[in-house]
Amino acid sequence: MPLYLKQGNITSFPADAVVNAANPTLLGGGGVDGAIHAAAGPELFEECLSLGGCETGHAKMTKGYRMPCKYIIHTVGPVWEGGGRGEEELLASCYSESLRLAEEAGCETVAFPLISSGAYGYPPRDAWKVAKDAILGYLLSSESDLTVSMVVLDKRMLDTDESDSDRLLANRVRDMEKPKKESLPGFLMADKKVSSRVKKAKDMNTANMAIAGSESSFGFMCLAEKEETDLDERLRSKDESFSEMVLRKIDESGMTDVECYKRANIDRKLFSKIRNRDYRPSKPTAVALAFALRLPKTEAEDLLRKAGYALSQSLKFDVIVGYFLDQGRYDLFAVNDILFKYDQPQLGG
Repeated sequence: MPLYLKQGNITSFPADAVVNAANPTLLGGGGVDGAIHAAAGPELFEECLSLGGCETGHAKMTKGYRMPCKYIIHTVGPVWEGGGRGEEELLASCYSESLRLAEEAGCETVAFPLISSGAYGYPPRDAWKVAKDAILGYLLSSESDLTVSMVVLDKRMLDTDESDSDRLLANRVRDMEKPKKESLPGFLMADKKVSSRVKKAKDMNTANMAIAGSESSFGFMCLAEKEETDLDERLRSKDESFSEMVLRKIDESGMTDVECYKRANIDRKLFSKIRNRDYRPSKPTAVALAFALRLPKTEAEDLLRKAGYALSQSLKFDVIVGYFLDQGRYDLFAVNDILFKYDQPQLGG
């Protein structure tokens, strides 16, 4: 059931069904509508002629024709008139009706544009909030395993209003993006031989090799070999695994497996792997499960360690995740909005 943000051209986006922000005639127009009709070819126009148009908030399906999708779902969004004419309900209906058609057609993947945010004048930030709530509401309340992508040409369309504290996070991440000179710790540069070789190195990789070749200069010591019986004992006394902790926390929370994997933005197939004691997830998946289980930061970090990860203050992804954990804010999709903004992997499977 994952929901992801993607930057790209929806006419070439790989999905079983692509949603068209159509006008009531379904016969093409400007913006996304015109681009989809142009990409699909004249056969789409011919089929749309037979559909008799479409009402606002409803959806109709056609073949994909020359586009790389099986189906095109045409939905008519509302024209923005200030928000007091039922625009939110009609826009939400566009998403739920489109998802219903996709599910009935047996689709596994669906791609949406940001409906009504162009010529119809719906404020993009408000349109994204309605879209997100409608899509997640549908996916969480159904047995669907659809994977949904929101595809935009310009990611700035999805910028959300920032609180004062969120602006501090934004400033911190932007500071991390500024180029910094690579330097070596003072205790390394204090060794004249290493310092000389490092200064002569053409790049940092060569410099690292120079350091590695001078380990004796710093008194580095090899660890003594351990007896095989000692190693066997250590392996037998391994700590609780990542999978075991996740399953234990699900039981303690009273949550079902389905609730957990949907809240974590992962699908059923991926979640089934978690029952394997030796399963090692990606870092975004591990973090997503910590958010779904609403783990305090110390427990979230413990869960990450069991998967072989840690949160670092030198990585943008980790700084953003840690910021939300510090505040006890477990809105995974709010985190994904910011991760998307800064070109970071999104939480989920």
